[in-house]
Amino acid sequence: MKRLFFALALCAASGACMAGGDMRFYEARSDKIRFTGRAAENGDGSLSFDWSGCHFTFRFDGSRCAMRAADTGRNYYNVFVDGRLYGKATVEGASSCVPLAEGLAPGPHTVTVQKRTEAEQGRTTLYGIEADGALLDLPPAPSRLIEFIGDSHTEGKTVSEPFTPETENCDLAWGCIVARCFDADYVLTAHSGQGVVRNWGDVKQTSDVTMRQRILRTFDMTDSPRWDFRGYKPDIVVIKLGTNDCSTGITPSEAAFGKAFRELYGALREHYGSVPILYVIPDGAEAFYPYMQSVMAGLEDDDLHCVMHFTGITNQDGDLGAGYHPNHRGHRKFAAAVIPYISTIMGWEMPMEVIQ
Repeated sequence: MKRLFFALALCAASGACMAGGDMRFYEARSDKIRFTGRAAENGDGSLSFDWSGCHFTFRFDGSRCAMRAADTGRNYYNVFVDGRLYGKATVEGASSCVPLAEGLAPGPHTVTVQKRTEAEQGRTTLYGIEADGALLDLPPAPSRLIEFIGDSHTEGKTVSEPFTPETENCDLAWGCIVARCFDADYVLTAHSGQGVVRNWGDVKQTSDVTMRQRILRTFDMTDSPRWDFRGYKPDIVVIKLGTNDCSTGITPSEAAFGKAFRELYGALREHYGSVPILYVIPDGAEAFYPYMQSVMAGLEDDDLHCVMHFTGITNQDGDLGAGYHPNHRGHRKFAAAVIPYISTIMGWEMPMEVIQ
């Protein structure tokens, strides 16, 4: 499998951002920091990104670390230390020191920092990492990579809880759950309210901008610069869109769906070649299943697959959270329904462990 990552490059020094101790600064382009996702490298060596699920990993020998970052809004990040969730970090406003972990047992630690929130919350610029010990060689990258193209990634306790960025957490959504099942890395190319043909609540049958255009972008929220598709190449692309297409009582026609899906499919084939594509039709978009059969018959592509999440896969109380989006329990059910298909398509063994 071909894997390309943004290399995040050691810079002379920007000065310590955590008080106390001998702190060392490593610029975002350091080859000891591995970034996964879509991002743009800036002239000063920093890295800017906005898609949810973007994440970077580094190892260091010490007990404290931080990142220097700025944000056009406010974004929340999960911080994992040695494979376990350590806490949550917040990035907002002008460049500042953002502590990631403190008081760790002295010695080597692996840290992964994951963007929980969507691009609508702002664009982050990462300037570098600071640690009280040297950055170490990176652990081997996962040998598998899945790109998920979809819509909402939210988490909440009850349906009555309103959506807030603080509770948005892509790590508890079905894409990251599927990736963990297969020990795979992941890219989330996703935006709330988007569809293949039509976005949430649009009065038109075909929206001007949907995920078929957004997949061509470096930044979710702006049409330029365009993504060059050199930063990574997935082993499989999993698409789950349709809920918003069929919202507010409007279902796109077969002709509109066919045209839009072929556009999205054509872009993926142009840039990724013959990698398998799995389209998951969500509950509520059942009309797309016969549409998709017609599309597949016309394309005659053995690497294009389609499955359906049928009505009843989740319930309307315990499986729903903020804004009537699935909570972690609901997302686990979504993941469980997709995992066997990916296992069969890719020839990846399906683990026996409980899905988390």
